[in-house]
Amino acid sequence: GFNAGTAFSTSASISGTQDDRLFQTGRLNNSTSVPLIYTFSLPNGNYHVNLYFAETSNRLDRVGRRVFTVKMQGNVVFSNLDIFAAAGADAALVEGIDIVVSNGQAEIEFDNVVRSALVNAIEILPESSSTPTLALNFVYPDGTPVSGTLSYTISSSLLSFRGSVPLVNGQAQCTLLTSPAVLGLNTQFQVNLSLSDSAGHSLWQFTLGMNPSQINLGAVQSSALKVVVQKL
Repeated sequence: GFNAGTAFSTSASISGTQDDRLFQTGRLNNSTSVPLIYTFSLPNGNYHVNLYFAETSNRLDRVGRRVFTVKMQGNVVFSNLDIFAAAGADAALVEGIDIVVSNGQAEIEFDNVVRSALVNAIEILPESSSTPTLALNFVYPDGTPVSGTLSYTISSSLLSFRGSVPLVNGQAQCTLLTSPAVLGLNTQFQVNLSLSDSAGHSLWQFTLGMNPSQINLGAVQSSALKVVVQKL
């Protein structure tokens, strides 16, 4: 489904994964004028997209040597992504985000910032309309909605997902997966949420550790959480 770019491969051993081969091939965007775009035909609906990365170039294993932006459905989802800064050299990095397909196509775009953007693998998982959700509503003490961004990180010993979403009228919605193994989260993992306002002030943080083998995730239901934060 790609429009451009150059395929590459490596024999380097990749840490942080049980499947080295998944990260030993990929596609680079060597063009300075044309973005690398993948287009997939999909039924309309909600999807979770995982992007798999590893920095395997000895010339670029420094912070700031390879930086790029990722768009999905025309919206920036990962800005100034630096694989080495996030995971180090020859190490697996997985970035995940939820998207909505409304025109029969999922479009994933990789834009160069410093040198060539790359991707090793793309995974697209359908989400059921019955999947439970958590609605987060952030307000100030006077009841007015917070204008800002909710950032999240989900990490285990093998994988790491992170991203951010802007609040809409003070609200953000999270999908609650009752089968974390779908994302490769088979062991203890940690969830970190943080809220910053439009001026960049940190307003709220939440950290949760979880082991899927020790709880009944099948009983999870949709819920809502209202958070009152101080204005800075």
